[in-house]
Amino acid sequence: MTTTTTSRTANHSKTLHLIHIAMFSALMAIGANISAFLIIGGVPITLQTFFAILAGILLGSRMGAISMVVYAFIGLAGVPVFAGFSGGMDTLISPTFGFIVSFVFVAYIAGMVVKKFPSRTGFIAAALVGTAVNYLIGTNWMYVAYKLWFSAPEGFTYQLAWAWMAVPLPKDLILAVLAGIFGFRLRPIVQRFK
Repeated sequence: MTTTTTSRTANHSKTLHLIHIAMFSALMAIGANISAFLIIGGVPITLQTFFAILAGILLGSRMGAISMVVYAFIGLAGVPVFAGFSGGMDTLISPTFGFIVSFVFVAYIAGMVVKKFPSRTGFIAAALVGTAVNYLIGTNWMYVAYKLWFSAPEGFTYQLAWAWMAVPLPKDLILAVLAGIFGFRLRPIVQRFK
C-alpha cells in the first residue's frame, strides 16, 4: 500500500467515525422526543437507552461513549435535544440529568461487554447490563437531586424514586433485548465499513 492510499484510508476511517458519532447523536435526539411529553412520575418515557445501547454495541465502547458525550454537549449548548424538547445549561440541575450522564456509561459498558462476549447472548447481556447502569445512575441522581436542590414531591422517598422506574422498566427490558438482537445482526454490516 502506498502512502497516498494509506492516507486516504485513514481519512476515510476518520470520516466514517465522525458520521457514526453524528448519526447516534441524532438518533438520541429523536429517541428523546419520539414520545414527546409522556412523563410518568418524574421520568420521561423515551427510546434513549435503546439508542445508547446500540451506540456501544455497534460503534464499540470508545466511539459509542463519544457519541453520547457529543449528544450531551449539544443539549447543554441549548439545542432542544433532551426529552420534552429541552436543552441548555439549566438541565444540569434537572432531576433527570443523571439519565443523560448514564448514557455515556451505558454505551461504554455495552461496548466492553460485547467485545468480551461477541455472541448473540453476549449482545443481549450487554444490553441488559447497559439498562441496569442507566437505571442505577439515573435513579440515584434523581433521588439526590430531589433531596438536595430540587423541590421534592410530597412524601418523596428513595423507594418512591425506584417505584417510578417500575413503569418504564418492562418497556426498557423489551427494548434492551431488541437492541441486543438488532446489534448482533447489524454489527457485521457496520464493521465492514470501518
